Amino acid sequence: LNPRLVYCSISGFGRTGPYADRGGFDLVTQGMSGLMSITGEGPGSPPVKMGAPVTDITAGILACVGVLAALHSRSSTGQGQMVDTSLFEAGIVHTYWQSAICFATGHAPGPMGTAHPLNAPYQAFPSADGWITVGAANQGNWLRLIEVLGAPETGPKLNEDPRFATNADRMRNLPALQAALTPLFKVRTSADWLRRLEEAGVPAGPVLDVAQMHADPQALAREMIVETTHPVAGRVASLGLPIKFSETPGAVRRAAPVLGQHTREVLRELGFSDAEADEMAAQGAVKIPGSAKANTR
Repeated sequence: LNPRLVYCSISGFGRTGPYADRGGFDLVTQGMSGLMSITGEGPGSPPVKMGAPVTDITAGILACVGVLAALHSRSSTGQGQMVDTSLFEAGIVHTYWQSAICFATGHAPGPMGTAHPLNAPYQAFPSADGWITVGAANQGNWLRLIEVLGAPETGPKLNEDPRFATNADRMRNLPALQAALTPLFKVRTSADWLRRLEEAGVPAGPVLDVAQMHADPQALAREMIVETTHPVAGRVASLGLPIKFSETPGAVRRAAPVLGQHTREVLRELGFSDAEADEMAAQGAVKIPGSAKANTR
């Protein structure tokens, strides 16, 4: 009826294939996509679900990208199409690194805690009062990290240890590298290390909890934490818009509405009078807070 129509389906496993009729949840698809097999403290640890519903959210992002691509195609062809994605596929795309390793070696990688499958040191380390992440993922940053840490007076210096000479060496000897670095990081506080690492040009950051992230100056400067006024709860905080536009800026300007909060406004835009809206509310056809019989159904 409308060949220009672009429409989208998000399901557990997609509209084709042997699992097309199955229901899907984030938990199930995290397990089936391989994500839970690579999440955890290390080899032999039980499967761990990612804290965020990553397949749910990623499926929505994939759907958005797909719809935008279909609209772009329609602008030149005039033809719409169906966009089909799933939670299962959303989980699979997050296994980029591990799938590439498995394709190349024939072996399925396992969990590595906070470490990286291809670069080291690139992980979290405990400090004297918390945890920090250190991204010394290339040779230059590794050498700068050694200078910041200061080699111990006894035993071989880190820059002379053949086990850690190159990134490939460090990956082959990752447990030994972690064992060598961990006690060094524990001698100073997180703030002290982060200051020293920043001065040296080594990428690093604190491990924040959610409340600490909400108070972080960069999150606030980027307007990722915003406040709005809710009609019942008053001033409430929420997450902001993660994409910034130079010409068409967006923002979170209103709190989530209560049920029926904008019904009268919408009906006015459609040409209905307030009296007609009140009659609809009285009959239970719509919800308008404060109207007669508004709370009866």
